Amino acid sequence: MWLPITTTPTTPCTPNRNTQMTPDSYTIRTMTADQLALAIDWAAAEGWNPGLEDAACFRAGDPDGFLVGLIGDRPVASISVVAYGESFGFLGFYIVHPDFRGQGLGRRLWQAGMARLGARTVGLDGVVAQQGNYAKSGFVLAHRNLRYGGTVAVGDPPGGLAPIQAQDIDRIVAYDRGCFSAARDAFLRCWLDPVRRTALWAPGPQGDVTGYGVLRRCRDGHKIGPLFADTPEIAERLFLGLAAHAAGGPVYLDPPQPNVAAVAMAERFGLAPVFETARTYKGPAPDLPLDRIFGIATFELG
Repeated sequence: MWLPITTTPTTPCTPNRNTQMTPDSYTIRTMTADQLALAIDWAAAEGWNPGLEDAACFRAGDPDGFLVGLIGDRPVASISVVAYGESFGFLGFYIVHPDFRGQGLGRRLWQAGMARLGARTVGLDGVVAQQGNYAKSGFVLAHRNLRYGGTVAVGDPPGGLAPIQAQDIDRIVAYDRGCFSAARDAFLRCWLDPVRRTALWAPGPQGDVTGYGVLRRCRDGHKIGPLFADTPEIAERLFLGLAAHAAGGPVYLDPPQPNVAAVAMAERFGLAPVFETARTYKGPAPDLPLDRIFGIATFELG
């Protein structure tokens, strides 16, 4: 399938000895919380390095937007088709267990997911090598995303930044709408939780938002995302302010390749490319301000 995995399945994938494991018993359902945790494990095996506490916020965005293909009671395939309002959706977690490839199970799950999103424009961050397969389903390349990773030497954290607190959430959510394809209020209100993540914003002269970023713990190191800013200078301050909380461990940033200032910033601070995806859309592509997008939030949800 398009996102092959190579690891042994975790316990939730253990076959039920009383279940006949054949495609004839294949069903598609909304994921449970445990099945989403399994899909996140599969994504980690692919090198996507998801966050340690991503699941709750993923489900907050659209709890019905995660589908699982089952043979009997065994999960064998996953996909996310998260709807952001009535006009936009995002597809991710498209994975088929190695034991069940080549039987059309992933394709059936894909079709069910796309049917759920209906006439919405659908975004997808997928492996570059599979652009031809995406194109067969109507997805058109918009740009590539480059994951940069490494350690960042940070001296004194830069000034002019503030932690995102409860009273700031509404203004951050409003700012985010100018940098993402649709409103994602429920997701962000979870994503900005200071107990689970470090989130900073850059106040302007009138107290307006000129940029914000979020740092979260991942399977390996920490990831910064999203990182949105009005200028490269503000983005750099946010980047360094967040990296200062990574305890000297690896830091990862996922900038869109067309944002040359973001790429230059990552390289200037010693990060190197470690992964790449193709951002594609089915339907009219949103007109995003890529020069303000210095790091996307997640490859799974956009």
